[in-house]
Amino acid sequence: MNIPLDKILIIGIIAVLLLGPQRLPMYAQKLAEFVKAVRRFADTAKDRMREEMGPDFDDVDWQKLDPRQYDPRRIIRDALLDSATGAGAAETVQVTASKVRASAPVVPLAAGEQAPYDAEST
Repeated sequence: MNIPLDKILIIGIIAVLLLGPQRLPMYAQKLAEFVKAVRRFADTAKDRMREEMGPDFDDVDWQKLDPRQYDPRRIIRDALLDSATGAGAAETVQVTASKVRASAPVVPLAAGEQAPYDAEST
């Protein structure tokens, strides 16, 4: 968590104005205790996770599990390329995609015709 110095200064000035100089030290101490408690909680959770997972905890690539890294296109492309073996992996993926398009022809509906409806799938 990187907070720029100017924002911290603005928050401090607002705190001094709202709380006053008499109550500010008490609230600063409470804030420090809260931050220490959160840090202890995080350390305890990390130690417990390391204890339960054993030596595999250090082998996990945590960056890979970050949800911000989620890109469905990349995941599908990687899965398709992993399943296709040999030198022609990209060609295999392209052939598979063209077979899917060829197996389901698109037929336009006639005027007034209702679209097919599957009651079991909804």
